[in-house]
Formats: sequence, structure tokens, C-alpha cells
Amino acid sequence: MSLLRNIDHINLTVTDFQESARWYEQAFGFVIVEEAVTDGVLWGILRAADSMLCLYEAPDFTLLDRHQLAERKLHGMAHFGLRISDPEKWQRIAREMGIEILYGGTYRWPHSDSWYIKDPTGYEIEIVHWDKEQVSFDPL
Repeated sequence: MSLLRNIDHINLTVTDFQESARWYEQAFGFVIVEEAVTDGVLWGILRAADSMLCLYEAPDFTLLDRHQLAERKLHGMAHFGLRISDPEKWQRIAREMGIEILYGGTYRWPHSDSWYIKDPTGYEIEIVHWDKEQVSFDPL
């Protein structure tokens, strides 16, 4: 049995805290559960079910996407994934919000569908819906 239960949170710097918090709320139902200013930096924790994001406002920072990181031979995060339970609702919200679906639309994996998007700062997010609401892999 693994000691690890799940990933607790993802910590991100964002261009605009309020804009990002609104976007994550509208797109996925995240709500601000903690917010403060520390050393002059606005930050907060957003929560949706058991998923949490910790956002730190850094308007002067530049984000390098996974392609720019690769060009410079730098390590970094390609994307993070958010699991959804209702793909039709997700696609409706994405249309209503004008969220661009990257890479030509829905990507079919062996046991799931994915949509790749970017948040207001430019972080790439993989939205995942597993078949039968069950994480499944083919036997090795």
C-alpha cells in the first residue's frame, strides 16, 4: 500500500489573481477558501472537491510554455490534468467562456477523452473524462 493518498495542491504563479480565480471558478467550480497578502504578494487557495490550487500573483513574470522550455532545453511542467465527470457540461462551459480547445479538439486516449486548454496566465491544462468514470489501463 502506498503512503501517498493524492496530490494535495498545485502551486502556480499567475499574472492576475482575481482574473485567474474567477476563471477557475467559472470553468471548474473552484472557490477561494483562503486569501492573503504576504510580503506584498497576493495569494490564495482555491478548492473544488478534493482538488486545490494555490495561486500567487506575479504580474511581472513571464511564463514559458512546454514548447519554449523544450527549445531552451529547460525542465518544466508540460501541463496538469483535471478530471471531470460530465463531458457535455464541460464542453458547454468551454463554448460559453470562449475557451480555445488546443490540438484540434477532443483527443481520444485508450480509456479516456481529453481536451487541452490554457488558463488566463497561459498554463496548459488537460481536461480528462475517463470511460465509465473509472481510471483504467490495459495490462502491461
